[in-house]
Amino acid sequence: MAGTGTTVDYGDLQSTKQSMSGTGNSTRALSLGGYDAPARSDVIGYFSTTSAGNAADFGNLTVGRSSPTGFSSSTRGICAGGYANPGGTSNVIDYVTIASTGNATDFGDLGQARYSASSNSASSSTRGIIAGGATAPDGSASNVNTITYVTIASTSNDTDFGDLTSSRSNASAGSNNLRACFAGGLTPSTSNVVDYITIATTGDAIDFGDLVTARGYVVGASSNHGGLQ
Repeated sequence: MAGTGTTVDYGDLQSTKQSMSGTGNSTRALSLGGYDAPARSDVIGYFSTTSAGNAADFGNLTVGRSSPTGFSSSTRGICAGGYANPGGTSNVIDYVTIASTGNATDFGDLGQARYSASSNSASSSTRGIIAGGATAPDGSASNVNTITYVTIASTSNDTDFGDLTSSRSNASAGSNNLRACFAGGLTPSTSNVVDYITIATTGDAIDFGDLVTARGYVVGASSNHGGLQ
């Protein structure tokens, strides 16, 4: 991340799929669920972030689903919401211990079942954020502006945080230990909006600026997330 240049091949997932989420810590990255036609996947894969190589099997989510939200502390990874088949829009929150392997454990429930919320990695060392998303199979027509949070080290249902500046799904998320940003997405038209929140507080999101080009289905990343300084 400190340099620039063309991407280099790192390795492969266990299978070809789309609409997954991911999270990790300073040494290990996790791939969570996704759509592996014709089914929603419950597979969790992992690989080292310090050396190139293919993903290995970590375990399984409690429910197979695509388009969930992933985030983490330095020790625990969370997978929230998504679209399950059967079952439709999911309110399930799972967790795993990143340094181990094994199946996910139930963490709690979202108060509002949704998928395609903020894509990944909006968290501090203590708190994870789920922002926006869609609540019904018609996708962006059912977008919400809801922001909720969980305390990663505990297990519980999510708690209301505030609202995005506009209702949208498929936005990107990125954070450091203090602030989370949510960029772009579908309103249902493509959006150029970038919002931010201060993770340790609660309240509505504040305008940060605009993307150069309005777009949906975006994914964001930052070099400092999940309390990793």
